[in-house]
Amino acid sequence: MHFDTEVVHGGQHPDKLHGAISPPIYQTSTYAFKDADQGARLFKKEEEGYIYTRLSNPTIDLLAQKVARLESAEAGIIFSSGLAAIFNTIVTLVKSGEEVVSDNTIYGGTFALLKNILPRLGIGVKLINANDANALNSAVNEKTRLLFIETPANPTLKIVDIAACADFAHKNNIPLCVDNTFATPYLQRPIELGADIVVHSATKYLGGHGDIIGGIVVGKKDFIEKLWDDAKEIGACNTPMNAWLILRGIKTLAVRMDKHCSNAMKIAEFLSTHNKIEKVYYPGLKSHPGYELARRQMSQFGGMVGFDLKGGKEAGKVVMNAVKLCILAVSLGDVDTLIEHPASMTHSTYSDEELKKCGINPGYVRLSVGIENPEDLIEDLNQALSKV
Repeated sequence: MHFDTEVVHGGQHPDKLHGAISPPIYQTSTYAFKDADQGARLFKKEEEGYIYTRLSNPTIDLLAQKVARLESAEAGIIFSSGLAAIFNTIVTLVKSGEEVVSDNTIYGGTFALLKNILPRLGIGVKLINANDANALNSAVNEKTRLLFIETPANPTLKIVDIAACADFAHKNNIPLCVDNTFATPYLQRPIELGADIVVHSATKYLGGHGDIIGGIVVGKKDFIEKLWDDAKEIGACNTPMNAWLILRGIKTLAVRMDKHCSNAMKIAEFLSTHNKIEKVYYPGLKSHPGYELARRQMSQFGGMVGFDLKGGKEAGKVVMNAVKLCILAVSLGDVDTLIEHPASMTHSTYSDEELKKCGINPGYVRLSVGIENPEDLIEDLNQALSKV
């Protein structure tokens, strides 16, 4: 099936019990056994079935299967958040005394996890520019167990070469994990480009309506089984209601992403000609350094736009305080347009030096473009820019 049919029908059939087209929400913590022997068999994994929703749940399992299909993966697991998905992936693959190599431009929460939490567990972390072959060669050694990248990267929309990173990782016998949150499987499928593991914050475009928190990991079946053996003891499971809301959101993923992308392109083009703007960051603009790479590994350029204002941070504050239609808030991928200041908000976990190294300027403003009429969004931004 084509992708826009797959998001509606793929892996999902009318409920066998009553024929419901919308999947049932199995809102239960525990499940009854037919008898004591069946309970024992389920715990020994001698029989398939359900025991306790922290371990598995039919609604949550359906979501995992659906996202795995969309990402061309064998299997998947749903977590309580995107960060829970990333943390559990890392600690399953990397032990104390071993190392993770990551691109240095990533979500601020992921950066804090790598910088502050993993070292306390004895896990070494090296942050480099993953597009730099020399940096990769210098960072990877016999202790490296994982290469992690995010593309397009949060917040600068840096484009990382997935195929090149996958080739490098496999030559060094380590897996490549790609955070595909910004692109979604509609725009980019890292596993088809050679990646081993894909993670998502389902809170963003997959849910799409700003009303859930969730994380997803997909990959090969044997890795997913190993991941869940560890993760179920950590307890970062999602809820049936959240899983159902993400399933509902996925049904409109294709039409929403088309609108996010077309709106973002129009806004990027508007901003690139505005006399108050110093620089626009959008991979769909030919001026973006990752434009050609994005054309190769993405079907469209996404719904995120960044810009630097003439006047720096103070000018950015003026604009963010002056918008009327755009909403001053963090997160992204919502149907509403959201605007924020990464250096003081989502990426405040970076030091000033680290921000500079990753190209996150003090006055950089990030825009998660929604699905409103683009003319209304442009008018709102234009009136806010006039206040600078």
